[in-house]
Amino acid sequence: MAHEAFVYVTVRDPRAQPLFAELAEEYRSRYADVIAAEDLEREMTRYPDEDFVQPRGAFVLLLRDGVAVAGGAFMPHADAGTAEFKRIWASRHERRQGLARRVLVELEAQAARQGYTRVFLGTGPRQPEAVGLYTTSGYTLLSAHDFGDVHPPGYHFEKLLPVLQDAQA
Repeated sequence: MAHEAFVYVTVRDPRAQPLFAELAEEYRSRYADVIAAEDLEREMTRYPDEDFVQPRGAFVLLLRDGVAVAGGAFMPHADAGTAEFKRIWASRHERRQGLARRVLVELEAQAARQGYTRVFLGTGPRQPEAVGLYTTSGYTLLSAHDFGDVHPPGYHFEKLLPVLQDAQA
């Protein structure tokens, strides 16, 4: 039986790079006709690495026998007490196993341990799998806009987290 474990690392951890490469390719395959290639590339690096480091943020990988099969991160959102989840991803070779859901649950628990009481996240309008994951995981849809709308495209969700007595403030 395979050994699986969550590990908290930095976004520069070499084990994360194949997942980022797959994510970039996924963005290109879904959005290249509406978003310029340089803008898609910039999206992958638009947030400083430090935003995803504890105690303000976190970056987690799910390892299977030492290989990253899924991951995700969060950083502080502009609203106090809110964590913004980013880059929740499962390897294309390991999909349909509930890995993204497990990462989501782990990120929620870690955000609560770090004192966050709310999660905000967004996903693109061409990512129905992500929309399905969030709606079936207790997230509330805040807004939805497609390309061409006045607002930036995408779906935005929120979820309230339990307040932990021993959480970091």
